[in-house]
Amino acid sequence: MLNVTRLLCGTPSPGDDLRYGERAPLHHGIAAPAVHHRPVVVWNVTRRCNLACAHCYTASTQRPALGELTHEEACAVVADLARFEVPVILFSGGEPLLREDLIELMALARSLGAQPVLSTNGTLLTSPTVRRLAEAGILRAGISLDGLEATNDQFRGVTGAFQDALAGIRGCLEAGFRVSLRFTLTRYNVGELDAIFDLALREGIQRLCIYHLAYAGRGRTLLPVDLGHEERRAAIARVFQRTLELHEKGLDLEVLTVDNHADGAYLLLWALEHVPERVLEIHRLLKSNGGNSAGAGIGCIDERGRVHPDQFWRAQVLGDVRQRPFSAIWQDDSVPLLGQLRQRSSHLPERCRSCRFLPLCNGNLRARAEAATGDPWGEDPACYLDARERALPVAAFTR
Repeated sequence: MLNVTRLLCGTPSPGDDLRYGERAPLHHGIAAPAVHHRPVVVWNVTRRCNLACAHCYTASTQRPALGELTHEEACAVVADLARFEVPVILFSGGEPLLREDLIELMALARSLGAQPVLSTNGTLLTSPTVRRLAEAGILRAGISLDGLEATNDQFRGVTGAFQDALAGIRGCLEAGFRVSLRFTLTRYNVGELDAIFDLALREGIQRLCIYHLAYAGRGRTLLPVDLGHEERRAAIARVFQRTLELHEKGLDLEVLTVDNHADGAYLLLWALEHVPERVLEIHRLLKSNGGNSAGAGIGCIDERGRVHPDQFWRAQVLGDVRQRPFSAIWQDDSVPLLGQLRQRSSHLPERCRSCRFLPLCNGNLRARAEAATGDPWGEDPACYLDARERALPVAAFTR
């Protein structure tokens, strides 16, 4: 994740400790944990979903997948992750609220000292469900909308999904949740980017996450409608501009981009022209973050207990929690891909190895590179930096 607000505007926020090794103040009652060397874990607790989203990276269906973890197995996973001191457990799906024991599992995580976060399509966040979550101390939720009503409902395959999700967002905000609104960019909806900013401001949402398309699950079928390089550059520049305008107006909306670490390099280039006084600090923070951290700073457990380098890379399996705990798998230096990802520079394609921004990007999203090229160490086609930019001397940003 690239915290555009933190980088462009210098505004501290929760998560700074994980991204940059810095603590942030209390925000909506949530304390930033100490700096961690453990991964954030995305846990797809079920593949069952009530929607049929065009970009679903798990290719979820209305029925649960065969062999999903039992309640007892899931409780053992929670206990292991808590003992391992992972900083965040992101409970995702499918639609996680379709798993009957979800709130119990999240409450167990919280009781054991882990920080549970809900990732949901928002349509099942009825008043009783929001109340149960709040009573269990679950006050953070990422909720997805992929455009205004007509666009969102077409994208998600169910009429009424927008209104149901919006009602869920409003219920969460009323209950004191910190809500992250998630929006995935494609040619279908890039024209509604400004409208999504406006909706977030109008509703009082605290955080807006702009996702790039990951070529995983059903998302692979959307390659023809993914943004081209110039379209992507224009959209991300607009994100930067809106973020700066919000800050100048004193409006409180944290803005992030997700799943394309070329955004960090482009933000640095953009800042040279628009906020040159921030360039040294931006470079320092991006270098501290180090770019893509699949297999190191983030990991994934799927509904059947298989461990992956990140949530989009289900094609690569590192182990199975039914056979040994996540903590043991994650610390096993004999797992070849883990070792390669943690020392990845020599495995990356020449385009990455010769790029001056490699220390800030770390080769971008390997799952997208593999989906597009068939090679986990191929080029990520979503990198939109041109040859001149990739060759710029780092001294331009460090003087």
